[in-house]
Amino acid sequence: MLKFVDYDAKKIAAKLKQVEDFEAKYGENDMSKSWKKWCNSHEYRRREWLWRQNLAAANKELNNRNAI
Repeated sequence: MLKFVDYDAKKIAAKLKQVEDFEAKYGENDMSKSWKKWCNSHEYRRREWLWRQNLAAANKELNNRNAI
């Protein structure tokens, strides 16, 4: 995949509801804060996607270098 395609708005809303339910039951923690930020920010999701793409490319490069 070469271009970021955002998730379906219904899936994002469902995840946000899940996070809010978790926080109501257990309280806020670092993971729930990051999920909330992910749900509420298109730019954050895009940057997270770019980070995963770069991580995969670096892993591929390292594996190719070790195969030689």
